Amino acid sequence: MVRVTVVVKIGGARAVDPQGAVTDVAHLTVNDEDVVVVHGGSTAVDDALDDYGKEPEYVESPSGMTGRFTDEETMDVFTMAMGKVNTDLVAAFENAGVPAVGLNGIDGGLLTGPRKSAVKVVEDGTKKIRRGDHSGKIESVNTDLLQTQLDAGYVPVVSVPMLAEDGVAVNADADRAAAAVAGALDATLVVLTDVDGVFENPNDPESVIEEVVTPDDLAAAEDAAEGFMSKKVLAATEALKGGAAGVVVADANSRDPVVRALAGAGTRFDPEAI
Repeated sequence: MVRVTVVVKIGGARAVDPQGAVTDVAHLTVNDEDVVVVHGGSTAVDDALDDYGKEPEYVESPSGMTGRFTDEETMDVFTMAMGKVNTDLVAAFENAGVPAVGLNGIDGGLLTGPRKSAVKVVEDGTKKIRRGDHSGKIESVNTDLLQTQLDAGYVPVVSVPMLAEDGVAVNADADRAAAAVAGALDATLVVLTDVDGVFENPNDPESVIEEVVTPDDLAAAEDAAEGFMSKKVLAATEALKGGAAGVVVADANSRDPVVRALAGAGTRFDPEAI
């Protein structure tokens, strides 16, 4: 039987229930499909920062993207919180009968790339340089490590942080991490979030863009996406440029979310759109 590699990104927002994805991954592995899971943890990190009396800080880039500013103290809390999310998710897979192994981007140099110690941000309409950030851009994925786990019958459950070129653990966006993994494995990427897909009108949940198959479609999706969805459209673009077979952005909270996404639900990005 031909083995199909699917990368499933499980969002870390409070509104995302991972249980449907866990059950679906169990079904896929029974059908002899290889699955890699990548997860976020934004809510868990924010909650942990709150417990430590530290306010989460988000900044806007000149391109309009919003991301976490990760100073040294935040990085320590981030690593701890993401580790717990990873452990809890691995336990959920094991309870569902799925042999799973938790990995972060540091393990075996799984996710590596340059560090961005200084970032360009927009504050009060003015572009500024913020220093002291612990974040990076993933440029390399250790596919041998993932393939070793898959060949042994395990589902790798992957989280950031990543390993920067200077040997420091740094933050990276989980959607873009999933994109890097899917591209490196030539896999189909399913991005599970708390809405049905990319909306043509962000205020109308019935306006789901079903297909993105041309460069014009992609430009329209980029224009329509707002807030957190902008990162997911960017991740879809990066995944396809990296070699992914396709990308779907779909609702994590629907019944059989991964199976439905692979069958046509959500917003589907085709490689021809790049």
